[in-house]
Amino acid sequence: MQWAKTRPKVTYDLALSGILNLPFDELDAKIEDVDLNGDNSYGYRPLVEALAAHCQVDPASVVTISGGTSMANHLAMAAAIEHGDEVLIEQPTYEPLLALAEYFGANIRRFPRSFENDFRVDVDDLAKQITSQTKLIVLTNLHNPTSTLIDEETLRRVGELARDAGARVLVDEVYLEAMFEAAPRSCVHLGPQFISTSSLTKGYGLSGLRCGWIMAEPNLAQRMRLLHDVFGAVGPHPAETLSVLALKKLPKFVDRAKTILETNRATLKDFLDSREELKAVRTDYGTTSFPMLLKGRVDELWSALNDKYDTAFVPGRFFESPQHLRIGMCAEPELFREGTTRLGMALDEMKS
Repeated sequence: MQWAKTRPKVTYDLALSGILNLPFDELDAKIEDVDLNGDNSYGYRPLVEALAAHCQVDPASVVTISGGTSMANHLAMAAAIEHGDEVLIEQPTYEPLLALAEYFGANIRRFPRSFENDFRVDVDDLAKQITSQTKLIVLTNLHNPTSTLIDEETLRRVGELARDAGARVLVDEVYLEAMFEAAPRSCVHLGPQFISTSSLTKGYGLSGLRCGWIMAEPNLAQRMRLLHDVFGAVGPHPAETLSVLALKKLPKFVDRAKTILETNRATLKDFLDSREELKAVRTDYGTTSFPMLLKGRVDELWSALNDKYDTAFVPGRFFESPQHLRIGMCAEPELFREGTTRLGMALDEMKS
């Protein structure tokens, strides 16, 4: 996260994992759509109901968070575990999830999502990792960094393992939003042991609203609301009112996002097809790809690309995979195309 906030700005940004930020005028907001203050002590009711409708769950299961998915994960984990509890976390994963578990004093164990297995979850292997001390299993779906989808049957089996062990399953589902109408239903529909986190950030270009949410069984959701008194008390009401407006207009933002992703995915496919030194697990959805560099060092490639070609990707070392690079398909298509061209030039230089 620190690297993402402080890295040099580039013209051709292949590191973006969320759709290019939506200009404010495209939100088509009027001054009467925004209030400075309102009744939002334990969630602004219109926002809670709009998110419940969006996710097709009972409003009692929705906890709204003003810090996006990052704060949602923080609050969800804080409510689900105690100091010293055993937590199983996928590998590779999104680094702040590991940092959270460490912060809460968890006993962290890992289970693999390997390149050789197309980054799928091996439920039989996971079953061998679970012990009587396991209290939480942590997944990302779509997988961050690879965009691999965990199908519902696999999630159901993970949920059965958790139920039998007396554990819960936390699934960061923020990238499912970037599947739009093709997205499967949330994991929370599979049983009360599931907790889901998400936001409007990645799929719609609405990062500035910081509209995040948690879905959980009602008793746990209420525990989270009360625990949030310690962390954030109440959300910024102007952002909440604008988030309600944004949820009403999501179809408009979906069209924009799909155009960007479909164009850039085709560009990336052609690029990967042309590069023998990169090997990737291909997906038809999501905002990122995670190819492996077969020859050379990723950090050297990143430095050359950034310094000479005004282009960037995310080094795989931030996802425990130093021979990989995460490419985000979220920039303006013309800039993305030029960025892949420049990445190819840097790769050619490494071979010479």
